[in-house]
Amino acid sequence: MHTVKEQVEYLREFVTDYKNDLFRRLIAERTSYVTMVLEDFYQQHNCSAVLRSCDCFGIQNVHVIENTNSFTDNSEISMGAADWLTVHRHRKRENNTVETIEMLKSQGYRIVATTPHERDTFIDDIDLHRGKMAFFMGTELTGLSDDVLSRADEFVKVPMYGFTESYNVSVCAALLMYSVVQRLRQTDIDWHLPEEERYQVLFAWYKRSIKASAQILERFNHNK
Repeated sequence: MHTVKEQVEYLREFVTDYKNDLFRRLIAERTSYVTMVLEDFYQQHNCSAVLRSCDCFGIQNVHVIENTNSFTDNSEISMGAADWLTVHRHRKRENNTVETIEMLKSQGYRIVATTPHERDTFIDDIDLHRGKMAFFMGTELTGLSDDVLSRADEFVKVPMYGFTESYNVSVCAALLMYSVVQRLRQTDIDWHLPEEERYQVLFAWYKRSIKASAQILERFNHNK
Protein backbone atom coordinates (compact mmCIF):
# COMPACT_ATOMS: atom_id res chain seq x y z
CA MET A 1 0.00 0.00 0.00
CA HIS A 2 1.13 3.54 -0.70
CA THR A 3 2.07 5.84 2.16
CA VAL A 4 -0.46 8.34 3.45
CA LYS A 5 1.56 11.14 1.86
CA GLU A 6 1.49 9.39 -1.53
CA GLN A 7 -2.25 8.83 -1.27
CA VAL A 8 -2.82 12.48 -0.41
CA GLU A 9 -0.79 13.60 -3.42
CA TYR A 10 -2.82 11.27 -5.63
CA LEU A 11 -6.18 12.44 -4.27
CA ARG A 12 -5.26 16.05 -5.04
CA GLU A 13 -5.90 15.23 -8.70
CA PHE A 14 -9.59 14.60 -8.03
CA VAL A 15 -10.56 17.97 -6.56
CA THR A 16 -10.58 21.50 -7.92
CA ASP A 17 -7.65 23.88 -7.71
CA TYR A 18 -9.73 25.98 -5.35
CA LYS A 19 -10.21 23.07 -2.93
CA ASN A 20 -6.52 22.14 -3.11
CA ASP A 21 -5.51 25.72 -2.35
CA LEU A 22 -8.03 25.88 0.50
CA PHE A 23 -6.71 22.68 2.09
CA ARG A 24 -3.11 23.83 1.64
CA ARG A 25 -3.85 27.14 3.33
CA LEU A 26 -5.92 25.76 6.21
CA ILE A 27 -3.65 22.84 7.10
CA ALA A 28 -0.88 25.38 7.67
CA GLU A 29 -3.10 27.07 10.27
CA ARG A 30 -3.93 23.90 12.23
CA THR A 31 -2.40 23.10 15.59
CA SER A 32 -2.26 20.21 18.03
CA TYR A 33 -0.22 22.21 20.55
CA VAL A 34 -3.62 22.97 22.10
CA THR A 35 -6.46 20.50 22.44
CA MET A 36 -9.90 20.78 24.01
CA VAL A 37 -11.37 18.06 26.22
CA LEU A 38 -15.13 18.04 26.87
CA GLU A 39 -16.05 15.99 29.90
CA ASP A 40 -19.55 14.54 29.83
CA PHE A 41 -21.46 17.46 28.30
CA TYR A 42 -25.19 16.79 28.39
CA GLN A 43 -26.40 19.73 26.28
CA GLN A 44 -25.39 18.78 22.76
CA HIS A 45 -25.73 22.31 21.40
CA ASN A 46 -22.87 23.33 23.71
CA CYS A 47 -20.68 20.50 22.48
CA SER A 48 -21.44 21.37 18.86
CA ALA A 49 -20.73 25.06 19.51
CA VAL A 50 -17.31 24.17 20.95
CA LEU A 51 -16.53 22.07 17.87
CA ARG A 52 -17.39 25.02 15.65
CA SER A 53 -15.08 27.29 17.64
CA CYS A 54 -12.27 24.71 17.52
CA ASP A 55 -12.47 24.66 13.74
CA CYS A 56 -12.52 28.45 13.53
CA PHE A 57 -9.46 28.76 15.78
CA GLY A 58 -7.55 25.98 14.01
CA ILE A 59 -7.52 23.52 16.92
CA GLN A 60 -7.52 20.16 15.19
CA ASN A 61 -8.01 17.67 18.01
CA VAL A 62 -11.03 17.52 20.31
CA HIS A 63 -11.54 14.86 22.97
CA VAL A 64 -15.09 14.03 24.05
CA ILE A 65 -15.46 12.06 27.28
CA GLU A 66 -18.77 10.19 27.41
CA ASN A 67 -19.24 8.80 30.90
CA THR A 68 -22.97 9.36 31.39
CA ASN A 69 -23.94 11.46 28.39
CA SER A 70 -23.45 10.44 24.76
CA PHE A 71 -22.10 12.82 22.16
CA THR A 72 -24.33 13.72 19.23
CA ASP A 73 -23.26 16.51 16.90
CA ASN A 74 -25.88 19.08 15.93
CA SER A 75 -24.68 20.07 12.48
CA GLU A 76 -26.96 23.12 12.39
CA ILE A 77 -24.93 24.54 15.27
CA SER A 78 -21.49 23.13 14.46
CA MET A 79 -21.94 23.99 10.76
CA GLY A 80 -20.26 20.70 9.86
CA ALA A 81 -17.11 21.47 11.87
CA ALA A 82 -16.83 17.85 13.01
CA ASP A 83 -16.09 16.85 9.40
CA TRP A 84 -12.82 18.79 9.50
CA LEU A 85 -11.73 18.04 13.07
CA THR A 86 -10.18 14.96 14.59
CA VAL A 87 -12.75 14.06 17.25
CA HIS A 88 -11.60 11.46 19.77
CA ARG A 89 -14.51 9.82 21.58
CA HIS A 90 -13.78 8.21 24.95
CA ARG A 91 -16.68 5.93 25.84
CA LYS A 92 -15.47 2.36 26.37
CA ARG A 93 -15.54 2.43 30.16
CA GLU A 94 -18.01 3.48 32.84
CA ASN A 95 -15.55 6.24 33.79
CA ASN A 96 -13.33 7.31 30.89
CA THR A 97 -11.85 10.43 32.46
CA VAL A 98 -8.77 8.98 34.14
CA GLU A 99 -7.80 6.97 31.06
CA THR A 100 -8.12 10.09 28.90
CA ILE A 101 -5.93 12.10 31.26
CA GLU A 102 -3.26 9.40 31.34
CA MET A 103 -3.28 9.12 27.54
CA LEU A 104 -2.89 12.89 27.07
CA LYS A 105 -0.10 13.06 29.64
CA SER A 106 1.72 10.25 27.82
CA GLN A 107 1.52 12.41 24.67
CA GLY A 108 3.21 15.30 26.46
CA TYR A 109 0.15 17.37 27.32
CA ARG A 110 -0.23 19.23 30.58
CA ILE A 111 -3.73 18.93 32.00
CA VAL A 112 -5.33 22.35 32.41
CA ALA A 113 -8.63 22.51 34.29
CA THR A 114 -10.87 25.44 33.43
CA THR A 115 -12.53 26.24 36.74
CA PRO A 116 -12.18 28.76 39.57
CA HIS A 117 -9.61 27.37 41.98
CA GLU A 118 -7.35 28.71 44.68
CA ARG A 119 -4.32 28.11 42.44
CA ASP A 120 -5.90 29.31 39.21
CA THR A 121 -4.48 31.67 36.57
CA PHE A 122 -6.29 34.01 34.22
CA ILE A 123 -6.28 32.67 30.67
CA ASP A 124 -4.25 35.62 29.40
CA ASP A 125 -1.48 34.78 31.87
CA ILE A 126 -0.98 31.08 31.24
CA ASP A 127 2.61 30.24 30.26
CA LEU A 128 2.47 28.93 26.70
CA HIS A 129 6.14 27.90 26.61
CA ARG A 130 5.74 25.19 29.24
CA GLY A 131 4.47 22.74 26.65
CA LYS A 132 1.35 21.40 24.98
CA MET A 133 -1.96 22.10 26.69
CA ALA A 134 -5.13 20.03 27.08
CA PHE A 135 -7.93 22.26 28.35
CA PHE A 136 -10.65 20.36 30.20
CA MET A 137 -14.17 21.78 30.19
CA GLY A 138 -16.73 20.36 32.62
CA THR A 139 -20.40 19.54 32.40
CA GLU A 140 -22.82 22.46 32.48
CA LEU A 141 -24.28 21.95 35.97
CA THR A 142 -21.55 20.47 38.13
CA GLY A 143 -18.36 21.41 36.27
CA LEU A 144 -15.31 19.19 36.10
CA SER A 145 -15.16 15.91 38.01
CA ASP A 146 -12.91 15.30 41.00
CA ASP A 147 -10.88 13.00 38.75
CA VAL A 148 -9.84 15.99 36.67
CA LEU A 149 -9.41 18.41 39.56
CA SER A 150 -7.17 16.02 41.49
CA ARG A 151 -4.96 15.26 38.47
CA ALA A 152 -4.76 18.69 36.83
CA ASP A 153 -1.36 20.30 36.40
CA GLU A 154 -2.79 23.82 36.23
CA PHE A 155 -6.05 25.71 36.69
CA VAL A 156 -7.27 28.61 34.57
CA LYS A 157 -10.30 30.88 34.60
CA VAL A 158 -11.89 33.53 32.42
CA PRO A 159 -12.27 36.98 34.02
CA MET A 160 -15.84 37.93 35.02
CA TYR A 161 -17.17 41.28 36.18
CA GLY A 162 -20.91 40.70 36.46
CA PHE A 163 -23.49 39.25 38.85
CA THR A 164 -23.78 35.83 37.20
CA GLU A 165 -21.51 33.09 38.50
CA SER A 166 -20.18 31.77 35.22
CA TYR A 167 -20.18 31.95 31.43
CA ASN A 168 -22.00 29.48 29.26
CA VAL A 169 -19.52 26.63 28.78
CA SER A 170 -19.26 27.09 25.01
CA VAL A 171 -18.67 30.83 25.45
CA CYS A 172 -15.98 30.11 28.05
CA ALA A 173 -14.30 27.69 25.64
CA ALA A 174 -14.35 30.23 22.82
CA LEU A 175 -12.86 32.98 25.01
CA LEU A 176 -10.16 30.62 26.19
CA MET A 177 -9.28 29.50 22.66
CA TYR A 178 -9.16 33.08 21.40
CA SER A 179 -6.74 34.15 24.12
CA VAL A 180 -4.45 31.15 23.83
CA VAL A 181 -4.38 30.84 20.04
CA GLN A 182 -3.85 34.53 19.39
CA ARG A 183 -0.93 34.69 21.83
CA LEU A 184 0.49 31.39 20.61
CA ARG A 185 0.75 32.71 17.06
CA GLN A 186 2.86 35.62 18.30
CA THR A 187 5.48 33.39 19.95
CA ASP A 188 8.47 31.50 18.59
CA ILE A 189 6.81 28.18 19.52
CA ASP A 190 6.41 25.72 16.65
CA TRP A 191 2.67 25.20 17.08
CA HIS A 192 2.02 23.76 13.61
CA LEU A 193 0.95 20.16 13.07
CA PRO A 194 3.87 17.72 12.76
CA GLU A 195 4.29 16.48 9.19
CA GLU A 196 2.92 12.99 9.82
CA GLU A 197 -0.21 14.34 11.51
CA ARG A 198 -0.60 16.98 8.81
CA TYR A 199 -0.85 14.31 6.12
CA GLN A 200 -3.19 12.19 8.24
CA VAL A 201 -5.54 15.16 8.54
CA LEU A 202 -5.28 16.00 4.84
CA PHE A 203 -6.01 12.37 4.03
CA ALA A 204 -9.24 12.57 6.05
CA TRP A 205 -10.19 15.87 4.43
CA TYR A 206 -9.73 14.57 0.89
CA LYS A 207 -11.63 11.37 1.60
CA ARG A 208 -14.57 13.42 2.89
CA SER A 209 -14.45 15.67 -0.17
CA ILE A 210 -14.36 12.98 -2.87
CA LYS A 211 -17.48 10.85 -3.26
CA ALA A 212 -15.75 7.79 -4.71
CA SER A 213 -12.59 8.13 -2.61
CA ALA A 214 -12.74 4.52 -1.37
CA GLN A 215 -12.83 3.09 -4.90
CA ILE A 216 -10.17 5.53 -6.13
CA LEU A 217 -7.81 4.61 -3.32
CA GLU A 218 -8.47 0.88 -3.78
CA ARG A 219 -7.41 1.09 -7.42
CA PHE A 220 -4.41 3.27 -6.59
CA ASN A 221 -3.12 0.95 -3.85
CA HIS A 222 -3.83 -2.16 -5.89
CA ASN A 223 -1.67 -0.85 -8.75
CA LYS A 224 1.36 -0.16 -6.60
